[in-house]
Amino acid sequence: MSGMMPERVERVSIRVVLADDHPVVRAGVKTFLEKEPDLRVVGEIALGSEVETLTSHWQPDVLVLDVNMPGLDPVAATRRLKEQGPTLRILVLTAYDDDAYVTGLLAAGAMGYLLKEEALETLVAAIRAVARGESWLSQRIAGRLARRAVARVEGAEAEPLTSREREVLHLLALGLSNDEIAGRLVISRRTVQNHVSNIYGKLGLASRAEAVLYAIRHGIADVSEVEEP
Repeated sequence: MSGMMPERVERVSIRVVLADDHPVVRAGVKTFLEKEPDLRVVGEIALGSEVETLTSHWQPDVLVLDVNMPGLDPVAATRRLKEQGPTLRILVLTAYDDDAYVTGLLAAGAMGYLLKEEALETLVAAIRAVARGESWLSQRIAGRLARRAVARVEGAEAEPLTSREREVLHLLALGLSNDEIAGRLVISRRTVQNHVSNIYGKLGLASRAEAVLYAIRHGIADVSEVEEP
């Protein structure tokens, strides 16, 4: 009596689009990914200005996105792509690991953030993870975010700024002048100057640029609404 053949299980392929302005990087990543039976690269994007249009056209399961592409606002593009296609998974693949970018992109809807310094095997694992709806962070970034979260909890009872000072700092981070802040909050220019002086003194800041960075890192302002100081 012949034995029964084992049931064959077909693995559903994950449709991937690569967005990176470096052709050598794209070619290397594509070649590596297509060795995997469950990954299929369905499109490549070389221009930042075409990321949204071509991603919407190809409708991949996972968009592997380099956030440093010229002509691309990565936070705004990520937010709009997620609004247009909620099932799209966006995995950032970049050499850029600034905290403000990381938190801004994750808040906009990116499911993962991977550094280019990591092995291509890690990229494969990350693509599969985000395709399943799981988050994926590079170990270095995950550790840093965890330390920041612990620091926030430990310092929660020692908030250095008053509610009014937080309002002033938020408007400062948006690029408003002292006069504009005074008009927005219906207070005098001198009062605004006093608040700014107190903010700088309490936080040990020396410039508006440092104030903007503090506001982003502590959730007082979102990176997507902040102008270059």
